[in-house]
Amino acid sequence: MWLYLLKRLVLAIAITVVAVTLLFVMIHAVPGDPAAVLLGPRATPEMKAHLHQQMGLDKPFLVQIATFFGGLLHGDLGYDVFSQRPVADIVFEQLPYTIELILVSIVWAAAVAVPLGCYSAMRRNSLLDQAVGLMAVATIAIPSFVMAVYGLLIFAVALRWLPAIGPGQGVLDELVHLILPSFAMGIGWVGYISRLVRASMLETLGENHIRMARSFGISEWRIVFRYALPLAILPTVTILGVGIAWLLSAAVFVEVVFARPGIGALIVQAVNARNYPIVMGVVVITTLLIVIATAVSDLVNAGLDPRTREKL
Repeated sequence: MWLYLLKRLVLAIAITVVAVTLLFVMIHAVPGDPAAVLLGPRATPEMKAHLHQQMGLDKPFLVQIATFFGGLLHGDLGYDVFSQRPVADIVFEQLPYTIELILVSIVWAAAVAVPLGCYSAMRRNSLLDQAVGLMAVATIAIPSFVMAVYGLLIFAVALRWLPAIGPGQGVLDELVHLILPSFAMGIGWVGYISRLVRASMLETLGENHIRMARSFGISEWRIVFRYALPLAILPTVTILGVGIAWLLSAAVFVEVVFARPGIGALIVQAVNARNYPIVMGVVVITTLLIVIATAVSDLVNAGLDPRTREKL
């Protein structure tokens, strides 16, 4: 177990280094002067030179990367060029909103999709199985930002059932404001997870220990949820861990559409303003989140399937 955690730590460091380096390269490849964007058209050469020095853009490329990684080792992500506040403070102020949105989206999607997938496997080729399959293809094919726009137009503008923008105030109001954004992000996962659970469940139901359980007269529902589901759910847990990256990218569009705070909206604002320290800070934090999510999914798999513990 400790060797596995050490490997994960090394992998997290390597992924962060590669992601930050690639981002540095892309930032330098983008045409235009960030100082001119930040200061406006009336900025003098002296003002631009001062801002270049403040942002460290006057130094060679390798020196900029080394400086950033040196600060990262001490927990320093730099300072916002506008407010001069630490980047880490700004990112961690917005991060809870995005994590809340992702967790609500994936929890309700899994709560709906797993029973659908199990029932589809038990009633293979039935009318419900075909309906779930059709729904899965339809929802997976529709991007989350399209679902967000149409959800906003239908349920917030036309029907006026749900609030349109903002995070809400108070626990109950926040939950109400999460309905439309979490629906836009999670609906595609309902179809994807249900199909994955169905395929894995069909394979598991054909194994020898399931046949043995049936021979003892155990009810089919107990066989499915007690003996088959813990094994059939393993691919889904792995996909959910990897899917955090997709959900983070989807959160960018959803937070912009619903005017919600979060790191998605934050990075859009930072890119538009060429606020590179904020962009770098968001990339580092999201990279670490993805690595942590995949590690947690592997550990959950090990808890569900004792055979995988020997590989850790």
